[in-house]
Amino acid sequence: MAEGRVWRRLLWAAAGWACVGLAIIGALLPLMPTTIFLILAAGCFSRSSPRLERWLLAHRRFGPLILGWRRERVIPPRAKAMACGGMAAGLGLIAWRTWPLLWPSLAAAIPIGLCALYVLRQRSHSSQVEE
Repeated sequence: MAEGRVWRRLLWAAAGWACVGLAIIGALLPLMPTTIFLILAAGCFSRSSPRLERWLLAHRRFGPLILGWRRERVIPPRAKAMACGGMAAGLGLIAWRTWPLLWPSLAAAIPIGLCALYVLRQRSHSSQVEE
């Protein structure tokens, strides 16, 4: 029974590190998201290693984004703009690479549009009054 817990923790840790890797790639490539992978990594680390979770939450740049999402489902305006800009660039790249066919662009526009709508509908600011 304890062996199963160890394997589960190792799998969660591996998934967390995979998400951190994808977030790093996302920080370097404009078409790939960063923050969502860090949020996922924090969730994986919470199930595998409190030390790694604390490390991620204490990060000076990404920690506040992750905590804002966890606590109140807040996405700051700059993060929204970057996410939607990346989605628009990705859709533009799809349209450019598949031209003159329209169906690939339309097929991609539906899920991308729904994702952008979801991001835009989230609150931009915390409900807590900052002192």
